Formats: sequence, structure tokens, C-alpha cells
Amino acid sequence: MNYVSVENIAKSFGERILFKNISFGINEGQKIGFVAKNGTGKTSLLNIIAGDEEPDEGQVVYRKNLKVAFLPQEPNLDPNLTIEQTIFAADNETLRVINTYEKALQNPDDSEAYQKAFEQMDALNAWDFETQYKQILFKLKLENLEQKVSQLSGGQKKRLALANILLSKPELLYLDEPTNHLDLEMIEWLEEYFAKENFTLFMVTHDRYFLENVCNEIVELENGKLYSYKGNYAYYLQNKEARIANEEIETGKAKQLYKKELDWMRRQPKARTTKSKSRIDDFYEIKERAHKRRNDHEVQLEINMERLGSKILEIHKVSKRFENLTLLDKYEYVFRKGERVGIIGKNGTGKSTFLNMITGSIQPDQGKIVVGDTVKFGYYTQRGINIKEGQKVIDVIREFGDYIPLKKGRQISAQQLLERFLFDRKKQYDFVEKLSGGERKRLYLCTVLIQNPNFLILDEPTNDLDIVTLNVLENFLLDFPGCLIVVSHDRYFMDKIVDHLFVFRGNAVIEDFPGNYSDYRIYENSREPEKTKTVDSEPKTKASWKKDNKAALSYNEQKEYSRIERDLKKLELQKKEIEVLFTSGSLEGDKINKESEKLKKIIDEIEEKEMRWLELSEKME
Repeated sequence: MNYVSVENIAKSFGERILFKNISFGINEGQKIGFVAKNGTGKTSLLNIIAGDEEPDEGQVVYRKNLKVAFLPQEPNLDPNLTIEQTIFAADNETLRVINTYEKALQNPDDSEAYQKAFEQMDALNAWDFETQYKQILFKLKLENLEQKVSQLSGGQKKRLALANILLSKPELLYLDEPTNHLDLEMIEWLEEYFAKENFTLFMVTHDRYFLENVCNEIVELENGKLYSYKGNYAYYLQNKEARIANEEIETGKAKQLYKKELDWMRRQPKARTTKSKSRIDDFYEIKERAHKRRNDHEVQLEINMERLGSKILEIHKVSKRFENLTLLDKYEYVFRKGERVGIIGKNGTGKSTFLNMITGSIQPDQGKIVVGDTVKFGYYTQRGINIKEGQKVIDVIREFGDYIPLKKGRQISAQQLLERFLFDRKKQYDFVEKLSGGERKRLYLCTVLIQNPNFLILDEPTNDLDIVTLNVLENFLLDFPGCLIVVSHDRYFMDKIVDHLFVFRGNAVIEDFPGNYSDYRIYENSREPEKTKTVDSEPKTKASWKKDNKAALSYNEQKEYSRIERDLKKLELQKKEIEVLFTSGSLEGDKINKESEKLKKIIDEIEEKEMRWLELSEKME
């Protein structure tokens, strides 16, 4: 059954055309993920089909009496109401039935009205409504029902709006970045909720596991055109690659035909026949196909980085309390070169406080944090970029210099750097306040990275970034040779980037888990309920996340295994660089001997680490 028909809609801002002649439909049961680069019209298209914005051309046609709900990025709630009042003030059929039933109870003489209200309560299963909404609010961490909306954070307001929409049981639900402001536990609960509830969904999200687990169709807006993929995110990736390859073949054929027709055009006399005019019209269509270029600019991140010394970051018996809340209690950790740590945990367990203490903006109550002399932090916070009135994109970068140093003594201008971050020359002279939320985050990320940090701290870096930029950022971070701490609810991102996790459990408990997020979830889901401890029972070791403890690596061996893999990658690169020097013929005299000794040491170290890596690998089998 067709719910919505989008017919030839178009939208532009001044001379900038976002899209035109866009047509598609939304049918019952579809769960559509909408994918596009930041600034190409995702939010505008979503707002148009949700009815919050008018298209320049075309129309959106809905099936009659369709029940629709929309969750925007910035929900509009009454600040004077409490959480519970907000739920009951919503346009909700179940609430109307409950209200009718309560009135019928107050008038026992009208048995017919009572019977009708009773039947409606049964039909909508309204008897359990209070339990339902309290369960949803509990899952979304909104337990204080008397708290006023005006006292809620932006994230809490978004979660309250989400709860309202879920309780309204719409037939069609539009969602704009629904996983923003949700922690990992909430996101996984929402995935399960959408799997069992009969919603038809159309949503914008950058959460790739959410797209994979929830959606049965991906629609992509690219260069003003829509492409539909009847499957989940993995299916989309596979078939997009095939489509691009096919387009390249067709473009190649069109170029050959174009050359042939161009030769014919040049030989034609000025007086055209009807037949030749038709061929001329075809020629211009061929020309357009032949000159079609994919606009797949990828950010190329080759920023230079100062080397880290032997001492990086040491945390010695650090404690931190806020009133009755203990966040850290004599916590100790010593960071090594190349560490890649993901931080997970519920809100209020101390994640942000931990980052702020590392960077020096908050002091510990006890203990000390020692930062190495060579450490240069790059801290990407959730606050984002400070917008100055009248400031253009290019001006933001030029505050850090007109030229940015790259590896091997090269440099690029501020303009070239912005182009690599997907800001073309025209966009560079736009005012920053005109940028979309995702574009501002991309610009902010650029300002953090260009300062050549060797210790990156990223606090929710994936919020509002499009999937194209996320892929580019991931590729950069995989090659980043410095230390890295990431706080993120993007499970796909965490799985790709981090080697181990700091799990903030609350009450000053921080566990160091040797694996990525998916490893952690498998471990958590497979844990048996704790048995009653006896005097003879041995405490559970950190290595017990493996099924077979005899074959498993110990906690320290897990860390060593990850570290060896990183070290081998770096050593291979160093070996390759020296080999290139030898083949270039630029080395002379003492330099040849010096580089030869250096190469021998590297080869010996590689062999030693490979032997140890094999030993550890055998234990894991």
C-alpha cells in the first residue's frame, strides 16, 4: 500500500540547486535509510516530505487519514510542562480513549457510554498504557517524571520527543538522526523496538549499524539524483560499487561515440536537414554523458605529526568526586605509543570528566596526571566550532596559518586544505553561519587536525558527519601513528578504530576490555549470571571473556598482541622508506652504511615480533 508519493520536487537556495525533479514513493512496511553528503539537501528533502518545508516545484501526496510523526533534530516542546505532562499533552489516540473512559466512570448512569469506552480501551490495549510509557521513558533515561522540560538538556529533550512519537504509534515515522544523544544501550534497545513494532520508517542517520540492522532499503541522494537500493547497508555498499563501475564503463563508451559524432559535426555544412538536426540533438545528449564526472572528492589527510617521546601520559592514583558522586578512586594507567582507546559508559559515569582531567581543564582531587614534554593534544569536543559573526570558512583556517605543513617537507595552502575537506572554492567564501550542522563539524574537525596533534581526543566525533566524511576520517585514524582516545556511540566507527575499551561502569569502576565494541557486546551477552561465591571459588580473571580460558590469551597478552600488530605495520613502512632510498641512488658514503645498519635492525625487529605474534596466534586457535 502506498503511503506517500513524492512528485517532481525541487529545492534551491539562490543559485545553488540542491535537487530537482525528484520523485519516489514510500510504501507500507518499508524501513528506508536516506543517505547523502552534508550540505547536499538531506534535511531539506526530509523537511519537505514531512510537511515542515515547501518545495520550489512539485508536490508530496499522502494517503488519506495516514497517521504520521516526525522527529526533527531540534524538537519543539513546551518548556512549562513536566516530562509526564508532555506525554499526556501529545496528540495521542490512546490518551483520548483513556480520557473518555475516565469521564464514563464519573457518570455510572450512562451504561451505553461506559460500554463503548470500555470496548475502545480493549481495542487499543489502553489498560497497559501507563506501564508502556514508563518503560519507554526508563529505557531513554528519563526517570524523573516531575522534571520540567525547561530543565532538560538538549539530548534529554530529543529523547522525550522520541518517547512521545513512539507512544503515538504512527503508521509512518520520519526520523532525523534518531541515534544522536542516545547512548549505546539506548541505540540497541531502539533497534530491537523497531524490529518488533510495525512502523514504516524514513530516516536520516549516519549510524551504519543502525542502517544495517533496521533498514530494508537505502535511498541515496547524490549530485541531485536519487538512487534506490532494496536491501540493508551492506547491500547498498556492494551495489553502489557495482553501479559506479557500470557508470564508468558507460561513460567510456559515450566518450568513444562522442569522438565519432564530433568528427561528423565538424564535416556538416551550415544548412541542416531535418535528419541531420535530429542527429545534432542526439550529439549534445552524448556529449553530456561523455563528460559526466563523478564528484567523489575524498578528504586526503596527510598532516605532519611531531614524534612522541618515551613518556606520553601517566595517571597516578587519581581520584575525583562531585558531592556524593565518586567518579574516579585512585585510578592508575600509563599510556604507551600508538594506543587506541575507546571509552563507553552511561551518562554520569565520568567519561567527560576523565577527558577534561587529561587535558588539564579539570584538576583531580587526589593523585597526579603527568603529560610528556612532546605530547601535543588535539581535542575535538561536543561544543563544536565557535561561530564569529561575518566570518567566512577560509578565514577560520587562516587563523592557523596560510600554509599547512605536510609529510616529507611538503605544504599546502589553506584553500587546498579546505578542498581536501570537501569545501570547494565557492563554498570557502560562504559565511560559517550558513553551513549545515554536518559541514560545521567537518570544518571544526579540520581545525583540530591541522594543528599537528600527536595525541587525539575525540568526544563524539561522528555526530552530524555524513557517511562519506566518516569513511574518510576512519581511514585517516587507521593510519594515525599517535595516541587516540575516542568517546562515541557509533559502534561501526568504534569497531574499526579502537584496540581496547575503557568501560565506565559507574561508582569509580573502570574496566579495561581487550577488544572492540562488538567483542565487548558478545562478551556481555554471553556472561552467565554470577553464581554465589564460595570460599574455594577463584575470582574471575579479565581473560574470561574468551570461551576457553586455557586457550585464551591473558589480559596482558591481548594488549601485547594488538601492540605487535601496530608495531609491525610501522616497521614495514620504515623498511619500505629505506629501501626506496637505496633504489633512488641518492645515498652516498657514510649514509649508505648508516642506513644499512638501520635497515638490518628493522629487519631483525620485524622477525622477532613476527615470531612472538605467531606464538600468541597459536594460543588463540
